[in-house]
Amino acid sequence: MAVYALTGFSLVSLLSFGYLSWDWMKPSLVADVAMDPMEKSLPPAFARPPHIIFILTDDQGYHDVGYHGSDIQTPTLDRLAAEGVKLENYYIQPICTPSRSQLITGRYQIHTGLQHSIIRPRQPNCLPLDQVTLPQKLQEAGYSTHMVGKWHLGFYKKECLPTRRGFDTFLGSLTGNVDYYTYDNCDGPGICGYDLHEGEDVAWDQSGKYSTFLYAQRVSKILASHSPKEPIFIYVAFQAVHTPLQSPKEYIYRYRSMGNVARRKYAAMVTCMDEAVKNITWALKKYGYYDNSVIVFSTDNGGQTFSGGSNWPLRGRKGTYWEGGVRGIGFVHSPLIKRKRRTSWALVHITDWYPTLVSLARGNLSNVTGLDGYDVWPAISEGKESPRTEILHNIDPLYNHAKYGSLEDGFGIWNTAVQASIRVGEWKLLTGDPGYSDWIPPQTLTNFPGSWWNLERLTDGLRKSVWLFNITADPYERYDLSEQRPDVVRTLLMRLVHYNRTAIPVRYPAENPRAHPDFNGGAWGPWASEDDGEEWEGIREPLKSRNKKKKCKICKLRSFFRKLNTRLMSNRI
Repeated sequence: MAVYALTGFSLVSLLSFGYLSWDWMKPSLVADVAMDPMEKSLPPAFARPPHIIFILTDDQGYHDVGYHGSDIQTPTLDRLAAEGVKLENYYIQPICTPSRSQLITGRYQIHTGLQHSIIRPRQPNCLPLDQVTLPQKLQEAGYSTHMVGKWHLGFYKKECLPTRRGFDTFLGSLTGNVDYYTYDNCDGPGICGYDLHEGEDVAWDQSGKYSTFLYAQRVSKILASHSPKEPIFIYVAFQAVHTPLQSPKEYIYRYRSMGNVARRKYAAMVTCMDEAVKNITWALKKYGYYDNSVIVFSTDNGGQTFSGGSNWPLRGRKGTYWEGGVRGIGFVHSPLIKRKRRTSWALVHITDWYPTLVSLARGNLSNVTGLDGYDVWPAISEGKESPRTEILHNIDPLYNHAKYGSLEDGFGIWNTAVQASIRVGEWKLLTGDPGYSDWIPPQTLTNFPGSWWNLERLTDGLRKSVWLFNITADPYERYDLSEQRPDVVRTLLMRLVHYNRTAIPVRYPAENPRAHPDFNGGAWGPWASEDDGEEWEGIREPLKSRNKKKKCKICKLRSFFRKLNTRLMSNRI
């Protein structure tokens, strides 16, 4: 019963189902648009490779969609999901860069060197240049490829840019956190720059336009200028609903009764994004693409609970390996699906989109080795069993080691101080420090956070470094079975050992002062020459000096502020 409770409908969302028009003011055209004559002439399903629209939202919590019982209105997402296939056993990564890298490469982050944190704006780092990306494979299959939105896969030299990694066109931001109107991003006091790019140029002229509107309008423009007779791939990576919490006032007004200000602004941003998705759907119909299209919707990580997001009733939040950090909202909507209007419990991971979409496009995967993803289209379209039976959530050797972990606790085969997590079948194992572990109800009350929610606080796990859950029977991770089932713990630890043997060194270089926007005309962008090598040092210990310093009061004070700054910066990713 607990599993099925995850998919409860919101009566409010159903009653409020409606749309706004393409210009955001007139009555909706989505539900009532007449079939374009070109659509009627489309050949049967898969007579031509389908058009693929991949929509990725940023920091949208598991609870923050109408069909999961949310108080936030998402009529478009509710309808698209209801008419397609809801993925209720779908997993992503807990933060931005890892999810995006695994989508684009089909590989776990231990196989790209991006297993620690995110790519920072001033780091000489990017998605490894030897990786053949999803859009590159689709280009090989004859697709026109376009990206709109947030990149966050590195940009220190031009070879790292979206237009050099498989996209014909790009409009969006390169960093992970920009103002929705001004497109400014600060990576520390006085280190600020503009970040909106058109192709490989800075798009100064677009400043002042709300990014959610701008990106939806760009998708419509792309569809209007392309022929539906030729296959197209559009990757729409909305900035929404990442901080800063900014939304047009008319959307905030809808949630004026919400007592919590952050939740109110966040809800407005989600609804605005929902209507942008509606406009993209409408454009697909208007310009003759819809009948031969596949729309994939995915979140990139769990919601940030102190910025208005909610993952209730799951445990944890963005940045953690609890279900609230890694279980995503996902669905597929397409006229080409054979068994529509259903919920799928097939195990699916974000790496699976690479082989799934390339196969749909009739691309060639025979020359691609080392993929961690699976082709899950038969599971989605026909309801067949998923070929996936396990997921490596991650192994991060650089994350702060758990104080009470040890090799002894890991049966002599695994150091349980290391942050790692894996799911095999119905079992999920976590070691090290999995991150903030509370269950946090939706922040709808004015006094959140407050003592009213403390009953949901975890109080008995402070001295642990190993957790085991039957995630099928206990999706909320309330019953740790590590002591009752040491046999299962040992089996899953052996799987971690197996994966760790295949991991490549961590790519997490020191920040480079050459990246400062002041040296680039006031904008974030490439700063290294094309001849510069990849400036990373393999496994390294961040935030620790290599020179031993004499302990003193001022040193301890500096250390305290460094740690405080690190925590504050981690909350921005």
